[in-house]
Amino acid sequence: MNKITTAKEALSHVKDGDTVMVGGFLQCGSPEYLLSEFVGHPARNLTIVNNDMGIPTSSLTKILDAGQVSDLICTYIAQNEAAQRMYKENPACLHINPQGTLTERIRCGGFGIAAFYTPTGVGTVVEEGKEVREFNGKKYLMETALRGNVGIIRASVVDEFGNCYMKGTSKNYNAAIATACDYVVVEADELVPVGAIDPDLVTVSGIYINAIVVAPKEDK
Repeated sequence: MNKITTAKEALSHVKDGDTVMVGGFLQCGSPEYLLSEFVGHPARNLTIVNNDMGIPTSSLTKILDAGQVSDLICTYIAQNEAAQRMYKENPACLHINPQGTLTERIRCGGFGIAAFYTPTGVGTVVEEGKEVREFNGKKYLMETALRGNVGIIRASVVDEFGNCYMKGTSKNYNAAIATACDYVVVEADELVPVGAIDPDLVTVSGIYINAIVVAPKEDK
């Protein structure tokens, strides 16, 4: 099965109303080339799951400005004025999660765990509308798992089967998102033959990857 394709073909799997998970922490590990190709995509009413929704110069900001997105699931939007405008126009569009909680919701989505309990957010606005239980005298919130229709991630080196090596902190959300989406597109900084990546260095197995898009050199 040939997984190597174009950005246009890979992103054609995004449909109206989809939940799209996007890797990256600010610009670290952000699949910027794929996002730049996603600007102007015909799909609308999308839910974007991302740590921070990018910075003013990132393509994710352009996607929000283009009106392609209706809901944001993230940890903060302090550096993205487009996300802030969306929130001011429709406060219900923003779903803020503590950072560890968002990561764990995605991880649980990838491993078939329906929900989990965490002390993070107890006694704050994060608690509103959630089940609270007590374990060993301490209160915990129940948080549900999170899955996406399409995942857009980035890896430093990818082989032709889709095995990914993600360098350092670029793993951030990229590794978790790969397991938690129905269709996963990886932006590869470098494409190598199968077997070229030391098995001990494989961050994400190719079984989770549906499409590989090699980023042009200027976007790496």
